[in-house]
Amino acid sequence: MLASNITLECFALGNTDDVGGYECEAINTKGKDWHKAWVYVESAPEWAETINNTQIDIGSAHSMRCVAMGKPFPFIRWYKDGYMYGKGELKFSSLTFTDSGMYQCIAENFWGIKYANAELRVITCAPTFEFNPVKKQLLGARDGRVVIECKPRAAPRPQFRWMKGKELLFNNSRISILFDGSLEIRNATKNDEGVYTCFAENSKGKANSSGYLTITEATSITVAPEDSEVKVGEEVVLRCAASFDPMLDITFIWAIDFRVIDFDSEWQHYERLWRDDGSGDLRVKNAQIWHEGRYTCTAQTVVDSDVAYADLKVVGRPGPPGVIRVEEIGNTWVKLRWTKGADHNSPILYYTIQTRHYWALNEDDWRNASTSPAFLDGSVERAEVTDIYPWLEYQFRIIATNEHGSGEASIPSLKIKTWDAAPVVSPTNVAGYGGRNGEIVITWTPVEPWHFYGKSFGYIVAFKPHDAYDWWYETISDPETRRYVHRDSYFIPTEEDFQVREFQVKIKSFNVKGDGPYSLTQVIYYPRDVPTEPPTDVYARPVSSTEALVWWLPVVDTGTSLQQYIEGYQVKYWRKYDDPEPGANRIFVPATVNQTRLENMLPDAHYLIEVRAFNGAGLGPPGEHCEMFTKRAPPPEPPRMWRYISWTGKWLYVWWDHIQYDWFGNISFPLYYKVMFRKTGYIYGKVYITGWHFMDFPMPQVGDFELMVRGRYEGGDGPVRKIRIQGKAATMEPSLSLLALVLLALCIVGLQI
Repeated sequence: MLASNITLECFALGNTDDVGGYECEAINTKGKDWHKAWVYVESAPEWAETINNTQIDIGSAHSMRCVAMGKPFPFIRWYKDGYMYGKGELKFSSLTFTDSGMYQCIAENFWGIKYANAELRVITCAPTFEFNPVKKQLLGARDGRVVIECKPRAAPRPQFRWMKGKELLFNNSRISILFDGSLEIRNATKNDEGVYTCFAENSKGKANSSGYLTITEATSITVAPEDSEVKVGEEVVLRCAASFDPMLDITFIWAIDFRVIDFDSEWQHYERLWRDDGSGDLRVKNAQIWHEGRYTCTAQTVVDSDVAYADLKVVGRPGPPGVIRVEEIGNTWVKLRWTKGADHNSPILYYTIQTRHYWALNEDDWRNASTSPAFLDGSVERAEVTDIYPWLEYQFRIIATNEHGSGEASIPSLKIKTWDAAPVVSPTNVAGYGGRNGEIVITWTPVEPWHFYGKSFGYIVAFKPHDAYDWWYETISDPETRRYVHRDSYFIPTEEDFQVREFQVKIKSFNVKGDGPYSLTQVIYYPRDVPTEPPTDVYARPVSSTEALVWWLPVVDTGTSLQQYIEGYQVKYWRKYDDPEPGANRIFVPATVNQTRLENMLPDAHYLIEVRAFNGAGLGPPGEHCEMFTKRAPPPEPPRMWRYISWTGKWLYVWWDHIQYDWFGNISFPLYYKVMFRKTGYIYGKVYITGWHFMDFPMPQVGDFELMVRGRYEGGDGPVRKIRIQGKAATMEPSLSLLALVLLALCIVGLQI
């Protein structure tokens, strides 16, 4: 055995998240081996915090800091005006003019170096209100807190004094002069109205500024929202009203879990309800699970605000259960375990387990499974799936149900395969007939693949003459085989043998685990000659330009007459003047049927139709030929042009060109139109029938959809014209103008089917 070298290569690991141990495992049928290595990542410095140009008052405290990230950790050093100045963080307890200058910090490690520059300017000036005077008109709420700012430009920091009119103010239980110079008034009353003046003075000079304070009525919520409950898809209104000063404007701000609601972008679910009585209610529309939370109503004016809270509970169908684990596997059962999903505020009543096996036709071809226990209460988290097929690949999923309905299905489980077992299903529709030269032809319908139950599946065919004692056996190893032919000169009838010979036939299936049961024994017949009577009264009529139906009176079969034993009928059809008879189309039907559909015919053509009875010996004589004309074909093009689509929010209007009929052309006569409306990606949709060349019907609010129109003619369905309505068109606000609606982006596709 040759050993191969396995190399673990790492490229561009520039992120510290890549640090860690890496393990490589090699495995084959002979065994496995593994190797573990540790990966370290280092990097050059990168700034996490740096310095900026700063202008600050003389005598102030100040600090300058640079923070860099890197590995190994960078070393920080400082330069001032090009000279080494210090390390780490720079701190100034009282700035002087000598501290002004150009500062540079440097971060450095083994992998690189990083620079940052900034200027520090220490200034001094007399107080001035030129750039930030006291507001001339000041507002405050009664019984509230009022702060009048006083922020002149001054260096060093000035001393502050406040006056109301001609009264000098001092700190007391209601009034405080703050460190930054602002004046604070607590529990404000109407008596606090008046002119307030701020005086600022330092060693360079002094200045003052004044404003008039007006006390307004306080804003107070009078109707607070209440805790509510709403079902998914329904709506609820949260009330909120407040009293406020009539000279002010009020606004209501709504938030969910302290996130302010954007009514412009979330209009599909949230609507603000304004009223003249000072209220701003919130309507939650088409509520979904994620709309659950704490809702905050803030009644706000330019002076003050008030806040109230309410909790909204959204109830609905449960969420999908958690991950499904297969704990144990048998031949007809599997034990499952899962975790409980979200119940969405309504207790789970029961679970439904669904299965999908390997031979499912579609991705959504799930079936409810039999379980033990039969009823899965909402409290259980494990169950046994029973009555499934052996030796078959399965997936499972689980659906939870509460009083509001069934929720989404869980993620399908991993695929598993049940153990094998002996088959229990035998082939069906066992039949046969005798052919020429001693042939016995035996036919059956094969067993479906999900009934194989194990490897090496096949059939055992048993047959014997009716009057014989011993059976002949033949093994068929191909499970898709439908026919077996046995040749034996013993079965060839002699000239003196004028009786129909009977044979008994039965078939069973087998696999590596054993044999299944035999099918019911069937009797087949060995005739000597072909039928002698033809079918009569053959009649046909066209269905479309390519199809027709044909009927006939069957040959009477007594079951005992040698010549009148019938296996079925051959229907042959060809164009009278354009096709040679030997190349005609042929259809074979069983003796129990006296009609069939003819397909793949050519439009507007003259056909001859012939019907013959047959048995194992061959074909009988033909009946009288039936003549028939197929209908003219539909036009090759769909309705020529779509005009436009307009949407009002509730109805979709569609126009198309009316089909013009040429009485002297070769196109079949139009009957009506078929219109299909379906969601994009879906196979099925709603079909409308109309004789007009326009339609209107309800338009859903969300999603991408397709509209298809085709004409129905005497000769069948015409080609399809398809139009796609993109997702944006289906979710636009109803307030859009008609012109904007006409300009919706449409994808027009002609599709021939």
